[in-house]
Amino acid sequence: MADSVKLEVIESTPSHLRFRLSGANYSVANTIRRAASGSVSSFAVDSVTFYENTTSMFDEYIAHRIGLVPLTTPAKGYDEKDEILFTLGAEGPATVYSKDLKSDDKSVKVANERIPLMKLAAGQSLRLDGKAVMGSGARSSKFQPGLITYKGISDSEFEFYIETFGQMPPAEILAKALGIISDSLKEVYKELK
Repeated sequence: MADSVKLEVIESTPSHLRFRLSGANYSVANTIRRAASGSVSSFAVDSVTFYENTTSMFDEYIAHRIGLVPLTTPAKGYDEKDEILFTLGAEGPATVYSKDLKSDDKSVKVANERIPLMKLAAGQSLRLDGKAVMGSGARSSKFQPGLITYKGISDSEFEFYIETFGQMPPAEILAKALGIISDSLKEVYKELK
């Protein structure tokens, strides 16, 4: 690996980040990708309690769909022990959207309000609570904060693309991934002393 690793931002928007990494190798590039997709924590609904479900859908199917709804994840102030309660109550005929999931914490809410969850026919109703917790992509893909890819330009130059699912800005995903890598290396260094 070269003496100097450089990062050059090519494009940055609220939804995606494209940057070039030079002076690295495939191991470093893949470590960044794996840390961003598997180790950066975000909120997701992890358990659902149903009080009423007169739809034709199984509870497990609905719970799975709700678990995949991206939730905003503030940069600070939360950890793995925190639980955020989401409630949903709907009666048909209606289309139930992600915006119908109401959070008990104004900082943690659905990232995209227009995701259709299901259609309710006349007379059908749905009432539930969902518990959101912090987790990482290594635990379940529902905790992944975004799509992270890279391509090799040469053996020492790579172009990365990070697209957020809405939990946090793409630059924050990268910063957290680099922080995780740095902390891991510090731990290894301590063990070598």
